[in-house]
Amino acid sequence: MNNQSNALGLAAFLSCETHVGKVVELQPEQVFFTQGDTADSVFILKEGRAKLAVVSPKGKQAVITILSPHNLFGEESIATAPGARMATATALNTCTAIKITRDETLRAIHEDTAFSSHILTLLISRGLGTQADLVDQIFNSSEKRLARTLLLMADSLKPDDPQPLIPPITQETLAEMIGTTRSRVSYFMNSFRNRGLIEYKDRIRVYKPRLKAVLFDQLAEI
Repeated sequence: MNNQSNALGLAAFLSCETHVGKVVELQPEQVFFTQGDTADSVFILKEGRAKLAVVSPKGKQAVITILSPHNLFGEESIATAPGARMATATALNTCTAIKITRDETLRAIHEDTAFSSHILTLLISRGLGTQADLVDQIFNSSEKRLARTLLLMADSLKPDDPQPLIPPITQETLAEMIGTTRSRVSYFMNSFRNRGLIEYKDRIRVYKPRLKAVLFDQLAEI
């Protein structure tokens, strides 16, 4: 890796296809990896949306998070001792990602300060997001958790667009993400639509300023 790569910003790093790893493309419902597989590589999502889900020994599934562009996942592969995948990563729509083997990742972390800095930034971002998800799950109502989830999906697309269309996602997946039932999600989605916070048919259009107000109990003031 040359000096030019050391000067890469995060955006340039993610757009580069030759400095490390390889670019992979997945279609909807294809899996990056499955829970229990050998953790032998990390991924950085460039385009599209994916979900991380876990299955309990009794067969109950829970969606941990929805992955957005610039998210790093599969980081368990760079732990001190390689082990098994802790979750299944599945493409929700057409996805493009950088796949970097464990050996490539560890070598680049030690040899290239720019790469190490970018990976650290992505890891910290994921960690902070996980903390926020945990706080949301503990303290917020199901309605607010759904509002936050829709906003996170919308903000990851075009942050400056007040009315983005988010990628297709089922009410079952939303229910798994926020820890409630599909019927409750359906109730809140209908409520959000009736209150002018979203529109949906095949895809969901989010009116971000009004939906954000739900999180802060400010809807009556708008």
